[in-house]
Amino acid sequence: MERAVFDRMAELDQEHWWFLARRRILDTLIQRVVQPPHGARVLEVGCGTGHNLAMLGRFGAVEACELDKCARALAGKRLGRRVKDARLPDLSMFERNGYDLVALLDVLEHVPDDIGSLRAIHRRLKPGGALLLTVPANPWMWSAHDVAHHHFRRYTRAGLDRLFEQAGFEVQLLSYFNSLLFPPIAAARLIGKARRNDSADDALPGARVNAVLNAVFGLEAGMIGRVPMPFGVSLVAVVRRPVLQ
Repeated sequence: MERAVFDRMAELDQEHWWFLARRRILDTLIQRVVQPPHGARVLEVGCGTGHNLAMLGRFGAVEACELDKCARALAGKRLGRRVKDARLPDLSMFERNGYDLVALLDVLEHVPDDIGSLRAIHRRLKPGGALLLTVPANPWMWSAHDVAHHHFRRYTRAGLDRLFEQAGFEVQLLSYFNSLLFPPIAAARLIGKARRNDSADDALPGARVNAVLNAVFGLEAGMIGRVPMPFGVSLVAVVRRPVLQ
Protein backbone atom coordinates (compact mmCIF):
# COMPACT_ATOMS: atom_id res chain seq x y z
CA MET A 1 0.00 0.00 0.00
CA GLU A 2 0.96 3.65 -0.28
CA ARG A 3 2.49 5.02 2.95
CA ALA A 4 -0.39 7.51 3.15
CA VAL A 5 -2.92 4.66 3.07
CA PHE A 6 -1.35 2.98 6.11
CA ASP A 7 -1.25 6.35 7.89
CA ARG A 8 -4.97 6.90 7.23
CA MET A 9 -5.70 3.35 8.36
CA ALA A 10 -3.98 4.00 11.67
CA GLU A 11 -6.00 7.19 12.13
CA LEU A 12 -9.38 5.75 11.15
CA ASP A 13 -9.48 2.06 12.07
CA GLN A 14 -11.26 2.70 15.39
CA GLU A 15 -13.82 5.14 13.93
CA HIS A 16 -14.50 4.50 10.25
CA TRP A 17 -17.76 2.64 9.52
CA TRP A 18 -16.06 0.07 7.29
CA PHE A 19 -13.58 -1.07 9.95
CA LEU A 20 -16.15 -1.07 12.74
CA ALA A 21 -18.85 -3.02 10.90
CA ARG A 22 -16.43 -5.44 9.27
CA ARG A 23 -14.97 -6.38 12.67
CA ARG A 24 -18.46 -7.14 13.99
CA ILE A 25 -19.23 -9.26 10.93
CA LEU A 26 -15.96 -11.21 11.19
CA ASP A 27 -16.39 -11.70 14.94
CA THR A 28 -19.86 -13.16 14.31
CA LEU A 29 -18.60 -15.45 11.55
CA ILE A 30 -15.83 -16.81 13.76
CA GLN A 31 -18.34 -17.55 16.51
CA ARG A 32 -21.04 -19.00 14.28
CA VAL A 33 -19.14 -20.67 11.43
CA VAL A 34 -15.50 -21.24 12.41
CA GLN A 35 -16.25 -22.17 16.03
CA PRO A 36 -12.57 -22.48 17.04
CA PRO A 37 -11.72 -24.60 20.07
CA HIS A 38 -11.23 -23.00 23.46
CA GLY A 39 -7.77 -21.48 23.66
CA ALA A 40 -7.26 -21.70 19.91
CA ARG A 41 -3.99 -20.79 18.23
CA VAL A 42 -4.74 -17.93 15.86
CA LEU A 43 -2.50 -16.37 13.21
CA GLU A 44 -3.27 -13.18 11.30
CA VAL A 45 -1.22 -12.90 8.11
CA GLY A 46 -0.82 -9.31 6.90
CA CYS A 47 -2.29 -7.69 10.01
CA GLY A 48 -1.66 -4.11 8.86
CA THR A 49 -1.87 -1.71 11.79
CA GLY A 50 -3.29 -4.46 14.01
CA HIS A 51 -6.89 -3.26 14.08
CA ASN A 52 -8.27 -6.83 14.08
CA LEU A 53 -5.92 -8.28 16.71
CA ALA A 54 -8.04 -7.49 19.78
CA MET A 55 -11.10 -9.06 18.15
CA LEU A 56 -9.14 -12.17 17.16
CA GLY A 57 -7.68 -12.35 20.66
CA ARG A 58 -11.13 -13.14 22.04
CA PHE A 59 -10.77 -16.59 20.47
CA GLY A 60 -7.31 -17.60 21.65
CA ALA A 61 -3.60 -16.82 21.55
CA VAL A 62 -2.82 -14.60 18.57
CA GLU A 63 0.35 -14.37 16.50
CA ALA A 64 0.72 -12.01 13.56
CA CYS A 65 2.92 -10.88 10.72
CA GLU A 66 3.06 -7.74 8.59
CA LEU A 67 5.39 -6.67 5.80
CA ASP A 68 5.27 -2.88 6.24
CA LYS A 69 7.72 -1.73 8.93
CA CYS A 70 5.69 1.18 10.33
CA ALA A 71 2.40 -0.72 10.35
CA ARG A 72 4.17 -3.68 11.96
CA ALA A 73 5.48 -1.48 14.79
CA LEU A 74 1.98 -0.17 15.57
CA ALA A 75 0.51 -3.67 15.39
CA GLY A 76 3.16 -4.90 17.83
CA LYS A 77 2.16 -2.20 20.32
CA ARG A 78 -1.47 -3.20 20.00
CA LEU A 79 -0.71 -6.91 20.34
CA GLY A 80 1.74 -6.42 23.20
CA ARG A 81 4.42 -8.59 21.61
CA ARG A 82 6.46 -8.88 18.46
CA VAL A 83 4.71 -8.99 15.11
CA LYS A 84 6.91 -10.88 12.65
CA ASP A 85 8.09 -9.69 9.25
CA ALA A 86 6.82 -11.98 6.49
CA ARG A 87 6.29 -11.75 2.74
CA LEU A 88 3.79 -14.22 1.32
CA PRO A 89 4.09 -16.98 0.29
CA ASP A 90 7.01 -17.37 2.73
CA LEU A 91 5.60 -18.33 6.12
CA SER A 92 8.60 -20.42 7.15
CA MET A 93 8.86 -18.56 10.47
CA PHE A 94 5.52 -20.08 11.57
CA GLU A 95 4.93 -23.64 12.72
CA ARG A 96 3.51 -26.14 10.26
CA ASN A 97 0.29 -27.88 11.35
CA GLY A 98 0.14 -25.43 14.24
CA TYR A 99 -2.93 -23.17 13.96
CA ASP A 100 -6.65 -23.58 14.51
CA LEU A 101 -7.48 -20.36 12.66
CA VAL A 102 -5.60 -18.23 10.15
CA ALA A 103 -7.04 -14.82 9.22
CA LEU A 104 -6.15 -13.35 5.82
CA LEU A 105 -8.23 -10.18 5.66
CA ASP A 106 -7.97 -8.09 2.50
CA VAL A 107 -4.41 -9.30 1.91
CA LEU A 108 -4.46 -11.87 -0.91
CA GLU A 109 -5.16 -9.21 -3.53
CA HIS A 110 -1.83 -7.57 -2.60
CA VAL A 111 0.22 -10.70 -3.31
CA PRO A 112 1.53 -11.66 -6.77
CA ASP A 113 1.45 -15.41 -5.98
CA ASP A 114 -2.01 -15.97 -4.55
CA ILE A 115 -2.16 -19.75 -5.05
CA GLY A 116 1.30 -20.22 -3.49
CA SER A 117 0.20 -18.10 -0.54
CA LEU A 118 -2.94 -20.17 0.03
CA ARG A 119 -0.88 -23.37 -0.09
CA ALA A 120 1.57 -21.95 2.46
CA ILE A 121 -1.34 -21.13 4.80
CA HIS A 122 -2.79 -24.61 4.25
CA ARG A 123 0.48 -26.08 5.58
CA ARG A 124 0.30 -23.91 8.73
CA LEU A 125 -3.20 -25.02 9.67
CA LYS A 126 -3.92 -28.03 11.82
CA PRO A 127 -6.02 -30.67 10.05
CA GLY A 128 -9.56 -29.34 10.36
CA GLY A 129 -8.28 -25.81 10.97
CA ALA A 130 -9.95 -22.87 9.23
CA LEU A 131 -8.85 -19.98 7.06
CA LEU A 132 -11.01 -16.85 7.33
CA LEU A 133 -10.46 -14.76 4.21
CA THR A 134 -11.79 -11.53 2.72
CA VAL A 135 -10.93 -10.06 -0.69
CA PRO A 136 -12.34 -7.31 -2.93
CA ALA A 137 -14.81 -8.60 -5.52
CA ASN A 138 -15.74 -7.76 -9.11
CA PRO A 139 -12.83 -7.04 -11.47
CA TRP A 140 -15.06 -4.53 -13.28
CA MET A 141 -15.01 -2.35 -10.15
CA TRP A 142 -11.27 -1.71 -10.50
CA SER A 143 -10.60 1.95 -9.66
CA ALA A 144 -8.14 4.42 -8.15
CA HIS A 145 -8.94 2.81 -4.79
CA ASP A 146 -7.28 -0.42 -5.98
CA VAL A 147 -4.30 1.43 -7.40
CA ALA A 148 -3.69 3.37 -4.16
CA HIS A 149 -3.95 0.15 -2.16
CA HIS A 150 -1.51 -1.66 -4.49
CA HIS A 151 -3.95 -4.40 -5.45
CA PHE A 152 -2.97 -6.93 -8.10
CA ARG A 153 -6.53 -8.06 -8.73
CA ARG A 154 -10.14 -8.20 -7.62
CA TYR A 155 -11.80 -11.63 -7.46
CA THR A 156 -14.87 -13.37 -8.78
CA ARG A 157 -16.64 -15.89 -6.60
CA ALA A 158 -16.03 -18.69 -9.11
CA GLY A 159 -12.36 -17.79 -9.48
CA LEU A 160 -11.80 -17.77 -5.72
CA ASP A 161 -13.58 -21.11 -5.40
CA ARG A 162 -11.16 -22.60 -7.97
CA LEU A 163 -8.16 -21.27 -6.05
CA PHE A 164 -9.37 -22.92 -2.85
CA GLU A 165 -9.76 -26.23 -4.67
CA GLN A 166 -6.26 -25.96 -6.15
CA ALA A 167 -4.78 -25.17 -2.73
CA GLY A 168 -6.45 -28.20 -1.12
CA PHE A 169 -9.12 -26.46 0.96
CA GLU A 170 -12.69 -27.53 1.61
CA VAL A 171 -15.11 -24.61 1.33
CA GLN A 172 -17.46 -24.19 4.28
CA LEU A 173 -18.72 -20.70 3.43
CA LEU A 174 -18.13 -18.49 0.39
CA SER A 175 -20.29 -15.39 0.08
CA TYR A 176 -20.36 -11.86 -1.14
CA PHE A 177 -20.57 -9.24 1.58
CA ASN A 178 -20.85 -5.47 1.88
CA SER A 179 -23.94 -6.15 -0.21
CA LEU A 180 -26.46 -3.74 1.31
CA LEU A 181 -24.25 -0.79 0.37
CA PHE A 182 -23.17 -2.27 -2.95
CA PRO A 183 -25.29 -0.06 -5.25
CA PRO A 184 -24.00 3.33 -4.01
CA ILE A 185 -20.42 2.11 -3.66
CA ALA A 186 -20.39 0.56 -7.15
CA ALA A 187 -21.92 3.73 -8.60
CA ALA A 188 -19.34 5.91 -6.87
CA ARG A 189 -16.46 3.77 -8.15
CA LEU A 190 -17.78 3.80 -11.73
CA ILE A 191 -18.38 7.55 -11.67
CA GLY A 192 -14.90 8.10 -10.23
CA LYS A 193 -13.40 5.95 -12.96
CA ALA A 194 -15.27 7.87 -15.67
CA ARG A 195 -14.04 11.16 -14.20
CA ARG A 196 -10.52 9.74 -13.77
CA ASN A 197 -10.65 10.45 -10.06
CA ASP A 198 -7.37 9.40 -8.43
CA SER A 199 -8.69 9.44 -4.83
CA ALA A 200 -8.27 6.34 -2.63
CA ASP A 201 -11.89 6.87 -1.49
CA ASP A 202 -11.30 6.07 2.19
CA ALA A 203 -11.97 9.36 3.99
CA LEU A 204 -14.01 9.43 7.20
CA PRO A 205 -17.51 10.77 6.45
CA GLY A 206 -19.42 13.05 8.80
CA ALA A 207 -20.50 11.58 12.13
CA ARG A 208 -24.16 10.96 11.18
CA VAL A 209 -23.35 9.41 7.81
CA ASN A 210 -20.61 7.31 9.41
CA ALA A 211 -23.08 6.01 12.02
CA VAL A 212 -25.70 5.13 9.39
CA LEU A 213 -23.18 3.31 7.17
CA ASN A 214 -21.84 1.46 10.20
CA ALA A 215 -25.35 0.32 11.15
CA VAL A 216 -26.34 -0.72 7.61
CA PHE A 217 -23.14 -2.66 6.86
CA GLY A 218 -23.24 -4.23 10.33
CA LEU A 219 -26.66 -5.76 9.62
CA GLU A 220 -24.88 -8.30 7.45
CA ALA A 221 -23.41 -9.99 10.54
CA GLY A 222 -26.65 -11.93 10.92
CA MET A 223 -27.20 -12.44 7.20
CA ILE A 224 -24.02 -13.93 5.73
CA GLY A 225 -24.31 -17.69 5.35
CA ARG A 226 -28.04 -17.54 6.12
CA VAL A 227 -29.42 -15.26 3.42
CA PRO A 228 -28.26 -15.50 -0.22
CA MET A 229 -25.95 -12.60 -1.06
CA PRO A 230 -25.75 -12.61 -4.88
CA PHE A 231 -23.54 -9.51 -5.12
CA GLY A 232 -21.32 -7.33 -2.97
CA VAL A 233 -18.24 -5.15 -2.85
CA SER A 234 -16.19 -7.96 -1.27
CA LEU A 235 -16.08 -11.72 -0.79
CA VAL A 236 -15.73 -13.56 2.50
CA ALA A 237 -14.86 -17.22 2.95
CA VAL A 238 -14.34 -19.82 5.64
CA VAL A 239 -12.38 -22.76 4.23
CA ARG A 240 -10.77 -25.68 6.02
CA ARG A 241 -7.80 -27.94 5.69
CA PRO A 242 -9.36 -31.40 5.44
CA VAL A 243 -9.01 -33.53 8.56
CA LEU A 244 -7.47 -36.43 6.64
CA GLN A 245 -4.42 -34.50 5.42
